[in-house]
Amino acid sequence: MKDFGLSRSGIPSVFCLLLTFLAVLTVTANAAVGTTPLTISPSNISFGNVPVGTSQAQALVLANSGWFRLTISSATLSGHGFTLSGLNYPVTLDAGQSVTCTITFAPTSAGSDSGGVSISLNTQGNGRQHDYFTHPNSTTVSVPVSGTGVTSGQLTPTLTGLSFGSVQVGGSQTLSETLTNSSGAGVTISAAQVTGSGFGASGLSLPLSLSTGQSVSFSVTFSPTSSGSVSGNVTVTSNASNSTLTVGLSGTAVPPGQLAANPTSLSLGNVQVGTNQTQTETLTNSGGANLTISQATVTGTGFSYTGLGLPLTLAPNQSTTFGVAFAPTSAGISNGSLSITISGSSTSFAIALSGTGVTPATLSATPASLTFTNVQVGQSSTQTETVQNTGASNAQISQVAASGTGFSISGITTPVTLTPGQSASFSLTFAPQSAGSFSGSVPITSNATNSTLSITLSGSAIAQSQGTLSISPVNVGNVTVGTSGTQTGTLSATGASVSVSSVSLSGTNPSEFSISGLSFPVTVTTSQPVSFTVNFTPGATGAASASASFAGNGSNSPSTATLTGTGTAAPVHTVSLSWTASTSSSITSYNVYRAVYGTTSCGSYSNIGSTSSSITTYADSVVTDGTTYCYATTAVDASGESGYSNITQAVIPPP
Repeated sequence: MKDFGLSRSGIPSVFCLLLTFLAVLTVTANAAVGTTPLTISPSNISFGNVPVGTSQAQALVLANSGWFRLTISSATLSGHGFTLSGLNYPVTLDAGQSVTCTITFAPTSAGSDSGGVSISLNTQGNGRQHDYFTHPNSTTVSVPVSGTGVTSGQLTPTLTGLSFGSVQVGGSQTLSETLTNSSGAGVTISAAQVTGSGFGASGLSLPLSLSTGQSVSFSVTFSPTSSGSVSGNVTVTSNASNSTLTVGLSGTAVPPGQLAANPTSLSLGNVQVGTNQTQTETLTNSGGANLTISQATVTGTGFSYTGLGLPLTLAPNQSTTFGVAFAPTSAGISNGSLSITISGSSTSFAIALSGTGVTPATLSATPASLTFTNVQVGQSSTQTETVQNTGASNAQISQVAASGTGFSISGITTPVTLTPGQSASFSLTFAPQSAGSFSGSVPITSNATNSTLSITLSGSAIAQSQGTLSISPVNVGNVTVGTSGTQTGTLSATGASVSVSSVSLSGTNPSEFSISGLSFPVTVTTSQPVSFTVNFTPGATGAASASASFAGNGSNSPSTATLTGTGTAAPVHTVSLSWTASTSSSITSYNVYRAVYGTTSCGSYSNIGSTSSSITTYADSVVTDGTTYCYATTAVDASGESGYSNITQAVIPPP
């Protein structure tokens, strides 16, 4: 203020009026400053939930909405985790100007935080001439700030790994997995990747947000295409603290179940009509996965199965055993099958069945009866009996015995099983101890239809004679091999008549000799010898012999005689031909022709050889015994062959 050198009392009145007006302006200005023309937006800053370890920023706009210039000299923050940036002090704002700064919240621990931004500013004139009448005014403006620090979200799987175990190739298995946001802030799942052959996931629609405590479930499927152990992972990517979560996957692909039968087919053989026969069948799962037998169907007359409870599940390498029966109702061959149905398979497993229904066994005896004639007391006679199964099923003979005085059996031991058509032979012997007639039987007990077959036995015994039997030795002599020769032998009795009941041959060559001309029993008296014939048919060259044993009631029974003979080679015949040479000097050779003579004439001729013109003889050694041949020759020269010469015949002796 300019000093005019005037005393107060000497101030003119007009000056006093001016001072009064300035005082009024000052008051008004102070009143305007008190209302703070600084506009702050927003007036309250709230960050909400911010994960610990992260930060969040908000803009704060400071604007001068008054008429005076504002100067921000400083700004301070209270509360934890809050920072202010973007102001370079002092900040001067003319009327209508603004400035933007940034408030950041970066919590270091969980919990709520609150504070404020205190802004110190001054108001002052705008530099016009009368502003020197205005005095600066300072003030502080506060903006509330708040936020909550929260821990980061975390994904937790219900299962840390999914094990599918054994899954059949071509099949599939599905397991469920659940992910939970177990703590902190919300979590956003952005991706899920599945690795490993045959694994796949479904049920996740990404991106997916989970609030604290919220869960989501999804499915993982294992569908193997080849055998072997497989591993993989489900990798989940999110903004959780464990941003990459891995769930392990494992499984073993096994080949499908495979049914095998042992035996692969069943032949139940011959089964008697009205009975049944059972064989064992075994089914095994030779594959790598369980299989279920759901049904079994039998076709074919008379076939059935027992002991197979269905449905039946077989684990790998597991087996089940059951029976298959054949019970024919009529004779004949029967074929069928046992069809096994496996769950999930479009084809069935078939086991071929076969069997033959047969009629019961029947026994026959050959001969049906045995007779022993004139067996000397103290001697014995043996005959052979044969039993045959003439039925169509097996027959089991359980007992064979002989009854009747003097009869016995040998050569058979029971039990004996005879298949259809099979036979068994045994011996029956009659050894009387006294003279007379005797009878007996051989009952044969079996399971045949004729369960007791009886063979009738009879025998006559004669007392020993006081006479002796003599047999002359017989030599048939030389006999050509392949032919037969005969010679007569004689039975003679001395002292008394002798009854001869049989003869048997033994020795070196019994098969080459036979005796005929006797009808047993034959009585040889002391006055009347009995003749018989010895037949000798040698099978080879050289001497042959046999012993003939005659059984009877003579005191020297059995009596024997020696039979001999010599086998000789068949003669070899040759036809020698000769002819008179031709008088022609041009002859070059001769041809020899032969024909077989029939009953009245010679047959067709054929050329059997040739000679030169100087040779007029020919030997034909290829002839057959007992045949008559016709021979002729022709002469050959350069012009041809002549007609047949005169015909000559040659007779080849029989062997």
